[in-house]
Amino acid sequence: MQVSLRLDSDCLRAFHLLLLRRLAALANVEVSVDARPRGSGVPGSIAALFQLETVIHGLPADGLAKRLPLSALAPYRTQPRAAPDLVLDLCGDARQEATRVWRVTYDGAAGEAALLASILDGRTPLARVEENGAVVAEGRLGTEYGGIALAAFQDMLARTASLILAAVTGAARGALPVLPEPDDRPAPSLPSAGKLGVRAGKALARRIVQKIYHLCYNAPHWKVGWRETDGRDLFDLRAHPASGWQELPDDGSRFYADPFPILYQGQVTLFVEDYIHRLGRAIISAVPFGPSGPIGRPEPVLDLPYHLSYPFVFERDGEVWMVPESCANRTVDLYRATAFPGGWVKEATLLSDIVASDATLVEHGGMWWLFATVRDGEGTARDGGGAFSDELHLWSAPDFRGPWTPHPKNPVLIDIASARPAGRMVERDGQLLRPVQDCRRSYGGALGIARVTHLDLNGMDQLVETILTPGALWSGRKLHTLNEAGGLEFIDGSAIAPRWKQKRRP
Repeated sequence: MQVSLRLDSDCLRAFHLLLLRRLAALANVEVSVDARPRGSGVPGSIAALFQLETVIHGLPADGLAKRLPLSALAPYRTQPRAAPDLVLDLCGDARQEATRVWRVTYDGAAGEAALLASILDGRTPLARVEENGAVVAEGRLGTEYGGIALAAFQDMLARTASLILAAVTGAARGALPVLPEPDDRPAPSLPSAGKLGVRAGKALARRIVQKIYHLCYNAPHWKVGWRETDGRDLFDLRAHPASGWQELPDDGSRFYADPFPILYQGQVTLFVEDYIHRLGRAIISAVPFGPSGPIGRPEPVLDLPYHLSYPFVFERDGEVWMVPESCANRTVDLYRATAFPGGWVKEATLLSDIVASDATLVEHGGMWWLFATVRDGEGTARDGGGAFSDELHLWSAPDFRGPWTPHPKNPVLIDIASARPAGRMVERDGQLLRPVQDCRRSYGGALGIARVTHLDLNGMDQLVETILTPGALWSGRKLHTLNEAGGLEFIDGSAIAPRWKQKRRP
């Protein structure tokens, strides 16, 4: 297949070379480039804002948004061998032609100026690949760096490449899950140079305030909430319980997050991410629970040289297993407890050379499935990454030990509002209910409950039925994990932790 990538040469970026390299690597695809000035560039004030953000936030200057000279396209053909079968238009050229043309739009408008306008407006851009107005593929793009335009721009460029690649290979989905919170605001427009100057000033002031805040407070700081379900959990209630939540106490020098309880040998034991502020990384700790709450405090059970979180624990074959998040090690590993709740030994590496977040296993339809969000479309971070929370990949296996096979339609979903796992899946009325993270406003900002309506080797579909947000009944500023065991239910969210109030732990 002959594919021509149409670019605005005035806006040639490292992102375009990434996309060209990935397209050229596809079997039976020959790529050419149509690059010429088209007047769709962005104001110079945007470049000035990017430069300022690079200095203020210490961002690398060689990311996907880096401007490149036209000579960088030299390795690629400027004329196809024959008339292209498909034109990928990234600049919004309005010409009429007989060739199939796919246009990439953000919130209904084409070109990188439209993407930047959405970012500067604080929106979650809806990216689409369209052909004659029909949607070929779409995704809600996201970032963990809200408020930093350059970082968000680079994350969303990386995910745009994933979306285009999925559309070309036929793996992309044509429609996203409908959310309970419709977004019908008008499409944004780029602010004037004066307004960008004001924004830059605010960004500098915000950075100074952040520095002062971090001197006075441990941030981020999460906390775990728990309650007795009395027979009805959040999957039933779809709202915070009227009784509210009790909190798992911490000493301020560390926080607890990602609560995973398990009922084993008649005892509920809670596993948590135990983040130690002075180390800047987390270990896995555990604490037994009774009807009145924790029996003691969480004690370390798994400590490795890299950051650990999301301790997905489950019982199988009379033993307890754990798949903790270890994306800092670029692996997904399986551990077995030899002296529960400790004595963890690594039994297998399920996935390697991958930046995968919150791996969640479930047995369904006679096979095992592994859900995780992946930082970029190739399963590695070599080509620029992207967000951690908006691209869902699946793997299947005959046994939880493996071997695990990537889903042929990966990524099965690009959606910052419902891709990232948020706890164990449960089965109700023969269907899977899946806790998901809604990160549209910020990482871990809200908790969604999605019903998986289709899951097999042909794809995965889900319906987001409920979105739970923090409020009067949960004082945390965020909400991003949900798990239950033995009649006890757990959530987590962020908290304010003054440094002067933290207690010294022996």
